[in-house]
Order: sequence, then structure tokens, then C-alpha cells
Amino acid sequence: MKPLQISVFLGLALNLSSATSQAVEVMRWERLPLAVPLLVGQERVVFVERNVRIGVPASLGDRLRVQSAAGTVYLRANEPIEPTRLQLQDAVTGELILLDIVAEPAHNGQQQLEPIRIVEQPTGQQHKVADSSTSAGQSKEQSQRTPVPVVLTRYAAQNLYAPLRTVEPLPGVRRVSLPPDFSLDLLLPSLPIAARALAAWRLDDHWVTAIQLTNQTVATVDLDPRLLLGDFTTATFQHHHLGPKGTSLDTTVLYLTTRGRGLAQSLLPTISPVDAALNLPRAEPETTVEQNHEK
Repeated sequence: MKPLQISVFLGLALNLSSATSQAVEVMRWERLPLAVPLLVGQERVVFVERNVRIGVPASLGDRLRVQSAAGTVYLRANEPIEPTRLQLQDAVTGELILLDIVAEPAHNGQQQLEPIRIVEQPTGQQHKVADSSTSAGQSKEQSQRTPVPVVLTRYAAQNLYAPLRTVEPLPGVRRVSLPPDFSLDLLLPSLPIAARALAAWRLDDHWVTAIQLTNQTVATVDLDPRLLLGDFTTATFQHHHLGPKGTSLDTTVLYLTTRGRGLAQSLLPTISPVDAALNLPRAEPETTVEQNHEK
């Protein structure tokens, strides 16, 4: 019996050591920032279990690599980082989760930090979650009553100009990629401005594309949606005019919504230049004419 007991204890010890090596630190989100320490050169995984957008301060630069996939966030510090706050925003509900990170060099023999799993509020506060879900449902109903082009335009403007924490949630919206190097020369051909596509989003069968407009002259340019060429549902200028080139007012954003297709398919096609002389009849050589007269 004694050898059997020893073997059982050894089996339990191996199982415990295996469980310890795969341990996950559980953190409960209760509207208080969560402290997430990092080790330089090591990646730490954070399980959020929801699709999130990540707000990273520009001051971090290349010192922190951040990746997100299927509700999992991967953090890797390339250099020591002072205490810094990251924002994780739920892509559906708009709820924020705050992470306070700090990165320090790893000591010799120091084990890699275990993954983190962020869980919701305790059971006693489920009624608050229900209230928030109810308000989210009400906001969805309100957004459905508002015309989709209006909702998309407002969402695009908030994403470009408003802080991440103030962006209103829009269920069902997703960001779409823009065709590489598609031309906007025929969008406003009568105005001396340069146009460049910034970003695009889609909701159901509607698209919205944000386009940066920049004045190319020293004169003030008035923006009139009637001068736009293309098949658009709505057109909204962030400002109604552009200031002279080189000033702080020489640039604005145009929001174009389309239905059933993206912006690239809604622009007028580019017409290639045609040489009219190619179709003219060729004149007969003079020598041939003279020979006919002699005959």
C-alpha cells in the first residue's frame, strides 16, 4: 500500500505543477483601473472575451506592441515603460475597460508572467448590467429610427474627432478597407482642392467614407455639395469653406454615404484621352492622283 500511496501523491504533485504552469490570473472589472505589470521582451496575454478597440497613448511609440484578435489582447513591451493607461472599448456596447500598465526589465531566472482573464461584475450587480443592456437596446432602437446615413456620418465624425471614450456605440457597424490608390480627381473637379480618402465604415448595405479636402490656393474656397460628381446618398462637410493654403483652416473632412456599394464604385469612371485624328481617313498620295489625270 505504501508504494501505491507514494505514486498517488506523485501524480497529484505533477497535476498541481502542470496546473500552476498554466495558471491564469483572474481580474474583475468593477469600474476601477486594472493594474497589468509587464516584463520587457516578454508578451503577456489578456483575455477580454469580447471584440475591443484599443486606445494607446502616442507617447509610447514603438515601446509597446499591441495586438488584438478574437477577444484576446497581446501586450509586449520592448523597453521599460512608466505607468501608462490603456483603454479597451467594446466594439458593440462602447463600454470601456481601463488598464494601467508598467513595464520593467526581467530579473535573472524570473518566470514569465501568467495570462490575465478579465471577468464581468459579480452576481450581486447583475441588475446593473441588465440596466445597461436595456439602455443599449434602447439606443439601438433609436439608431434604427434615425436614417442610416445620418447615423453613419455621426459615427465617422466621432471616430475622427472625438476621444475614444466618447464614441457612441453603433451595433453592426464595421470598418472596411479602402481600395489602394483609387483616384478622387473627378470628385470635385471644378474646385482647386486635393482629396484623399481617410477611412470607411459599413452598416448593413450603407457605406460612409471620410475624405480629407485640402485647399491648393491662397484664396478661400466655398464648399457646395452640388459640385460633387458621383452617385452618393448624402454628402456632409465638416466645415462649409476652406481657408487659404498654409493656414490652420485649409483642411476639412467630407463624409460621403453610398448604398449597395463602396465609394470606389460610386465615382464617375475615368475617361482616357482620345486622339480624334486616329479615325480620320487617310489622304491618297499625290503621285497617284497625277497618274490618274494623265490617263
